[in-house]
Amino acid sequence: MPEPCPICAKHRGEGPLVSPVVWADDHVVVTHRPEPDLLGYLFVEPRRHVGGLADLAESEALGIARAVWVAARALRAELDVESVHTFVAGRSAARVHFHQHVFVRHRGTPAGLGWLDVDWAGAPHGDPAALCGRLAPYFAA
Repeated sequence: MPEPCPICAKHRGEGPLVSPVVWADDHVVVTHRPEPDLLGYLFVEPRRHVGGLADLAESEALGIARAVWVAARALRAELDVESVHTFVAGRSAARVHFHQHVFVRHRGTPAGLGWLDVDWAGAPHGDPAALCGRLAPYFAA
């Protein structure tokens, strides 16, 4: 029997990946990384279990594209960032659930750190749920 999908469980409010919700609709769920309390790392996921980008329905793909765009603009507006990055990585397999990462490089990040090194001494930390509350209005349109 295949293992249950942890992202589907997260969308039901179950399991270890439960995290603050920024915004959701019928097709897309946007959440903040649950740990650590590092601000500005979001996941954009289809509500339906889909293994890869090519498996998305057009409505899901359009919803994810818009959510990534809004998330990047909202993060840039609400945090003191140098840049906003996004990526999709992973394998298409039965228990893998497509998700896109959207995260910031905070102003003051040491120059020698790679673009994916988001947690460093001095990185801004805080309450992700409070940030989600500030980001949510950007999705209303």
